[in-house]
Amino acid sequence: MRYAFDELHKGNRKVIPPFFVFTKSTKGRDVVFYVLAVPGAPDLNETEDLIAIWKLKRGNRFQNYKAVFTILDVATVSRAWIQDLHDGQPFTKNAPSEWIDWVNSEKYQDLTTKRTIEYRTKQEQLLSTKRREEMVKCIINYFEGHSKGEYAFEECAAQIAQMMDNNIVEYNLTRPWRDGGRDAVGKYRIGMNENAIYVDFAIEAKCKQFTNGSGVRETLRLISRLRYRQFGIFITTSYVNKQAYEEIKTDGHPVVIISGEDIAKILEGRGLRTVDDVKQWLLKNFP
Repeated sequence: MRYAFDELHKGNRKVIPPFFVFTKSTKGRDVVFYVLAVPGAPDLNETEDLIAIWKLKRGNRFQNYKAVFTILDVATVSRAWIQDLHDGQPFTKNAPSEWIDWVNSEKYQDLTTKRTIEYRTKQEQLLSTKRREEMVKCIINYFEGHSKGEYAFEECAAQIAQMMDNNIVEYNLTRPWRDGGRDAVGKYRIGMNENAIYVDFAIEAKCKQFTNGSGVRETLRLISRLRYRQFGIFITTSYVNKQAYEEIKTDGHPVVIISGEDIAKILEGRGLRTVDDVKQWLLKNFP
């Protein structure tokens, strides 16, 4: 992994092997070829496409990596090219033209698709695995018994938003008895530090059981408080119901929805992948 990205940064793409991505088959232990990928992305620099992450498990510190790959628009890979690769001859007539273009000119002909679903269903917003469900359930239980009540979760929600996007550079919690439809307000940075501009945003946070979704009244509470050139972030451990989600998308409201599934993914991206990891994070940051 490190070798591939090191050579990418040096411009030596001819020595980088193609990466085949497979997905599990529905039959036994078989796997099925999914896509052809190459390291890096056209909009990332060499400090962003491969990031070393240190983790701690059972008192032992170890290093892992977060890597970014681009999926090329290649529908199939021929068996003849696989044989060429095996023979040490990757640059033959059997090689996909999209891969050859990337090697020769670093042109990423990436696989893209138009968005067809404007809103996510309840099932798509809720937890997709048992482990993720237990992680978010840990957050719900922690704040349901917290001495500061729901106000404590609001700070947690603000930190989760900041973990999602490092360009959230500042946030301030509003007073619990006078929040005016906003649990936190903050600044979002656009551009480099030297000449960046800052956009105001507001957060509304809801700590709920998975069976209890958020409706129009709750999302409208945030939307109605947004001023010109502001956007909102609605964070819930559960989900936003269909009517509320559809209205946000149909009316073009600048609101980002972070559901229970999103929270789990954000935590995983920061190395919190188990219930114990989440518990330690909660105890440390929200006593």
